[in-house]
Amino acid sequence: MSNTKVLPLLEPETSDGPEAVAPCCPPLTERPFTAEEAETAARMFKALGDPVRLRLFSAVASHESGEACVCDISDVGVSQPTVSHHLKKLKEAGLLTSERRGTWVYYRVEPSVLTAMGKLLTVVPTAA
Repeated sequence: MSNTKVLPLLEPETSDGPEAVAPCCPPLTERPFTAEEAETAARMFKALGDPVRLRLFSAVASHESGEACVCDISDVGVSQPTVSHHLKKLKEAGLLTSERRGTWVYYRVEPSVLTAMGKLLTVVPTAA
């Protein structure tokens, strides 16, 4: 008999606090980035530039429930404190949000983050 239970999905936060997710940047081919847009994109790419962080981000993004407990994603070849450090960096870059439930922390990728990242790398056809 399993003692797991399905937890309800939470609505994305809409506050302007540190957990709020804002669109990043226009597609690279649309126009040159402003200094602020370049800083935001660079922060995201820098956070994902580490193989462990990329694996953690992928583990959270692909988790079947849309969110993952830190206990579910810690098997990436580094110690638990290092996993926590990398998750913190992903969160600071605006790529993940988190929620503490009891002793565990659950991470999720807001859909708007994936949309913004996809949009950033989309090639916009130019008029002929």
